Order: sequence, then structure tokens, then C-alpha cells
Amino acid sequence: MKVKLLSYTKNAQQVCAAAIRQCYSPIGAKELTRRQSQEEIKKLIEMVLGSGHTSTLEHASFTFAVEGVSRVTEIQLIRHRLASFSIQSGRYLKRGGAKYVIPKEVAVNKEILKKWKKILVEVNKLYLEATEAGIKAEDARYLQPQSLETKIAFTMNARELLHFFEKRLCLRAQWEIREMAGEMFKLVRSKAPLIFAHAGATCLTQKMCWEGKMSCGRYEKIPGAVLQSRITQNGKG
Repeated sequence: MKVKLLSYTKNAQQVCAAAIRQCYSPIGAKELTRRQSQEEIKKLIEMVLGSGHTSTLEHASFTFAVEGVSRVTEIQLIRHRLASFSIQSGRYLKRGGAKYVIPKEVAVNKEILKKWKKILVEVNKLYLEATEAGIKAEDARYLQPQSLETKIAFTMNARELLHFFEKRLCLRAQWEIREMAGEMFKLVRSKAPLIFAHAGATCLTQKMCWEGKMSCGRYEKIPGAVLQSRITQNGKG
């Protein structure tokens, strides 16, 4: 897996802070950016993060390029609808010699792994045979499994990224998208440390685990964190 930050809003924190101040100021945003100290920027960003009024963080955006992830992760990723996606085409791109993502749990089982790889080899051979026989790539791709590697470019604003991290840095998220989210988190935190200082799963950001009976139990080690189902049972949910 490769995760790269292709582009991002320059001075993202300054831009967001100016947008926050614009809500309460008669002067323009351009002038506001020139009048902000680092201390003021920090105070403003912490204020909106603490209050939950984070719409002003939408003015900062980040564009990523991801390679070597499976269609499984692609499907999970595009569920985050407040983002823009450009995905490698399986209709126009002939995928001979395709690569596949093999889960670690499969890779350590030698007997299953051998059979697994054999099937993937046969799938790829049949795919090539079909396309060489004149079947279009857009139809031959129906043969390919969800483990097929793909490439994705996508853009999210800072507010959506915070939501994305709450869902995908959770230990209940599937390993592949959690690994991708972890790499994304490192990249954006280096560019906007104030905005992403406390990003993470809801057990960290909200002191709340929403997984109910499916909880991993990490919330139990976080001071003040509770399980959602307990609140419901107490009649407060």
C-alpha cells in the first residue's frame, strides 16, 4: 500500500481561522488572515473543535493518491460521500498481470494460501484468455475478485477527514482501510497539527464507543469513556 498527499490547502489552519473570524467580523477574510497570530489561530480552531461547530474546517481540503489497495477498501472508502473520487477504470484498462491484495490472516495459513494463489492465477489466465478472444475488458472484469488491486485519487475537506478518522481509525474497522486511514492521518497531521491534534476513533474524540456488543473494549482504558449501549439501558440514550 502506498498513500501520498498530492495536494492540500496551503496555510490550512490560517484559512480556517480566518473563516471562523469572518462569522463575527465586519472586515473581509483576506484582511483577517493578515491580522492573526499563531496564538489566535490555535484558540479559534480549538474553540470550534470543542463546540462541534466545525463547518468552517471545510475550507481546508486534502487530496490523496492511494495505490495497492483492494476493491474491498475502495467500496468502503466511497461510502464517505462528502469527498471526490477518481478511481482506476476496469472498463477501459485491460488488467492483464493483475495484482491482488492477500489478507495477513490468509498469508499465515500456508495450506489456504497455496489454494488461494492457485485460484488467483487461474482467474488471471482466464481473464487474459477472454480479452484475447475479443471479450471487452468491461465484461471480462466481472471475473475479477474483490481482492484486485486498484488505484484511487480522492479529496476530502478537514471536517470530513475528522469524521473519516472517527470511523476508520476505530479498531473495529477492517484492517486494510484502517491501515490506509493511519497513513492519511500521519500526512495531514504534519500539515495541520492543530486541526488533527485529537483526531481518532470516537472512544477518543467523543469519549463514546458506539459499537455496542461489538465493541473492541478499548474505551474501558480511556478515562471517562463509556459504551453507547449502557447509556441507552439507563434511559438516557
